[in-house]
Amino acid sequence: MRAMHAADLAAILLIATALGETVGAEPIRLENPRTERWQIGMSVTATGACSGIVATLPVPLDWPEQQVKIVGQEVDRQVRSVSYRTLRPGGARQMVIAIPRLATGETASALVTFEITKHDILGPENTAEWSVPTRIHADLRPYLGVSPSIETAHPEITRLAGEIGRDATSGWDKVKAIHDWVRANIRYEFDVDLKGALTALRAGHGDCEELTSLFIALCRVNGIPARSVWVPGHCYPEFYLQTQDGRGGWFPCQAAGEESFGEMREERPILQKGDNFPVPGESAPKRYVAETFRAQNALGNPHVEWVRRQLTD
Repeated sequence: MRAMHAADLAAILLIATALGETVGAEPIRLENPRTERWQIGMSVTATGACSGIVATLPVPLDWPEQQVKIVGQEVDRQVRSVSYRTLRPGGARQMVIAIPRLATGETASALVTFEITKHDILGPENTAEWSVPTRIHADLRPYLGVSPSIETAHPEITRLAGEIGRDATSGWDKVKAIHDWVRANIRYEFDVDLKGALTALRAGHGDCEELTSLFIALCRVNGIPARSVWVPGHCYPEFYLQTQDGRGGWFPCQAAGEESFGEMREERPILQKGDNFPVPGESAPKRYVAETFRAQNALGNPHVEWVRRQLTD
């Protein structure tokens, strides 16, 4: 493997600059910063000659509670380029690895080291001042409609959404009622397949993706922007509320697992925020931007290993 040159690193660091949050967003309250290093990338071994290889995988990006720097890279000579692209509406970033050709039995790797600083999110000091937005900025509209596996417009979901939290005196209490209903009525049950909000509602069970999807759908029907947050091996929702003077903020909660509402203590890096991404090369929007591997020509199925591991000193 060859080490990354200083010029290469500087160029990549420019790509890793912070992404802006929603216009007018109120800064969340943060504490307890801690920094970890994660190695992310791919290794491929050709079982037969192959060419035109393009692989993509999700990588962390900046959020108010997370800052990301690229601090190292190891790339084999067969790799032509490692680049990055941010997907609309700005909640996911892909690493794009291009390899022109590999001979039979040849292996090529591209591994990037990310330094990630995470903070705990504290709940607001005064929850009563947070209300459902009365005016929706363009940045928030993607988080109010239908997404893959989030069937916001289905009659069963819209009917239920109108029943939960009828007596809530604030937007915060309304969202809390939705959160409590999902946790009380939808049993957590692991499933390897993503089945969505409607299936979880009908079955009365689902895993973190299903519970998150149902929570988000119920919020959106009530005019409350909501979105998925993805970390390795788990996802949870965020919801958006405003104060009367127009200050807004995104707040996390746990639809599955240890109960948490309006605050978050999560060690794992954030990979994505959102659940409706148009992905280059894909025919339909994706709820989660997963790893992809394509080769224009291949004599045999290449062996691909995706790498995402925390580094220890």
